[in-house]
Amino acid sequence: MSLHGARRVVRVFDRPPARGRDQQRGSQRVDVGRLCRFGHADGEDAARDLRCLVVDEVRQARPARAVSPELVALYDQRADVPVSTFVDMLTQAREHIDVLVYAAVFLHEAYPRLNDVLRERAAEGCAVRIAVGDPESTNVQERGKEERFGHGIESRCRLALMHYRPLAGVPGIEVRTHATTLYNSIYRADDQAMVNAHVWGVNAFAAPVWHLRRSGEGGMFDTYAGSFDAVWETATPVSEG
Repeated sequence: MSLHGARRVVRVFDRPPARGRDQQRGSQRVDVGRLCRFGHADGEDAARDLRCLVVDEVRQARPARAVSPELVALYDQRADVPVSTFVDMLTQAREHIDVLVYAAVFLHEAYPRLNDVLRERAAEGCAVRIAVGDPESTNVQERGKEERFGHGIESRCRLALMHYRPLAGVPGIEVRTHATTLYNSIYRADDQAMVNAHVWGVNAFAAPVWHLRRSGEGGMFDTYAGSFDAVWETATPVSEG
């Protein structure tokens, strides 16, 4: 085997991938037959001897799905989401409304009729479950320290409870407090959900939100719906007030 032949083989592997269809199937351009056509009697031996048959060059990558089919929209931060988006989603619910938060008083502050909407949905047969943070819990208090919000988050939990307590005892509506670590705030309406991720040291309004719509079993939507159910089982019912 000549050095000249070896260089020709190496250049085949060093070529940038072709455009179009060959870019998708670039590894097929580098095969034993091609090595043989460059003048080697035994292409496999040439490749082995030259150590140029690089695994990454030949292996076909499994096609990756760019995004989940359940992802409707992704917002950089919750402050970018119009409150009307939350309200419209809840208003359209016919079977389920689930809210898992520590406080999220922005909803009542921006839309004072929120309780009326929840009563109306419940009166139409929609099951409404609201879980807010227990202001006395260690996890809530720790969150205040992490977000450099001090005791403010505990006060906001109490304010949220004040907003939702009038709903306790309304047929079709349940209100509970929870003491879990809140990894995501979840606002679910039937097969749609707004999920507000929580980032250490960042207030919820500045953290990302993804809008999901369920498309089948076992997807992202079901993951968060299952998380809500798990927290709900640990939560304490709120008495009428």
